[in-house]
Amino acid sequence: MELEEYDLHQQRWLRVASMLKGSGARRVVDLGCGSGGLLQYLLREPQFEQVAGLELSGELLAQAKMRLERLPAACRQRLTLICGSYAEPHAALSGFDAAAMVETIEHVPPSHLSLVERSVFAGLRSRLLVLTTPNHDYNPLFGLARGEYRDPDHRFEWTRDRFRDWARGVASRNGYRASLSGLGEWHPDLGQPTHLALFERQD
Repeated sequence: MELEEYDLHQQRWLRVASMLKGSGARRVVDLGCGSGGLLQYLLREPQFEQVAGLELSGELLAQAKMRLERLPAACRQRLTLICGSYAEPHAALSGFDAAAMVETIEHVPPSHLSLVERSVFAGLRSRLLVLTTPNHDYNPLFGLARGEYRDPDHRFEWTRDRFRDWARGVASRNGYRASLSGLGEWHPDLGQPTHLALFERQD
């Protein structure tokens, strides 16, 4: 499963970076940036004039800084790293064109999802947001037992039905349109290993 998960990470970062680039965004923020996997792709695109990464874990943020130090100085000058939670408002993140949440929301306690909705969708209100999270229906193909999560730190993993209901609900309550798809090898009964949602603000 480790090799499959690594390949999925690459697919997610490449797909999300491509979607953000295709949107025409100039200022992008990675919410829950972890150790900087997506940031390294974003910083290689000159189109992105300002790139920010927000991460609650100081350890992961330090890893991101070390990873991104390998990039040319001109790339790093466009980067801002912030230690904090996207369940809380951050004035420094206002005005960004687009945002990404890649494999991070499943680490949030379910009781805090309303805070995330308020902070990200009602507060940050980027024109576009791309979100990925595990598809729990697919887990048996990874050899996981019924109800078992892919990572011990996951607080939940949505089935396809639950993800669809959450994404559409958040979108309708906050003036967005949600387009749902997936990433990874498709199974006729279980879907794809990764949920993907594209939220576009309706002005």
